[in-house]
Amino acid sequence: MPALQPTWTTERIELLKNRFEAGLSCRQIAADIGVTRNAVIGKLSRLNLTREPSADDRRPARRSAAKGALKGPRLKTTPRLQYQLLQAAYADPEPFPDSEPICDEHRCSLLELDEERCRWPISTPGAEDFCFCGNAPVDGLPYCPGHTRLAYRPTSRHARG
Repeated sequence: MPALQPTWTTERIELLKNRFEAGLSCRQIAADIGVTRNAVIGKLSRLNLTREPSADDRRPARRSAAKGALKGPRLKTTPRLQYQLLQAAYADPEPFPDSEPICDEHRCSLLELDEERCRWPISTPGAEDFCFCGNAPVDGLPYCPGHTRLAYRPTSRHARG
């Protein structure tokens, strides 16, 4: 079995330094000396060889600006938007009026249940009198105001303060 030749021979290192000082790109250096671009970048890093960016080398700060994107109000970034959504989700819920009784005149079966009806189960599933509340739900929630009050009670963590 033949012995493996080292990637970075003394000759290749000298070629690397010469081409780097001449201003060639890492891709050009790699093609000249027969190694990968990543090998060139890694070796330059280990040799602490760096280049100061010239005014010509600087890329535009934003691609959209370079392409002539429309100027306008800046959209909120995803992390900020996520923070606001989480803050709203974990905020103390607005209390529903406790005095509002839960009406039982709109009860419905599973087959009659839809998005316009409260999904609070009444009785035990499988029992003869099992049904759903059927009242009009709160916007964006599956339950009517009375059952929302029961379903979304503040946790003991909030009660302790």
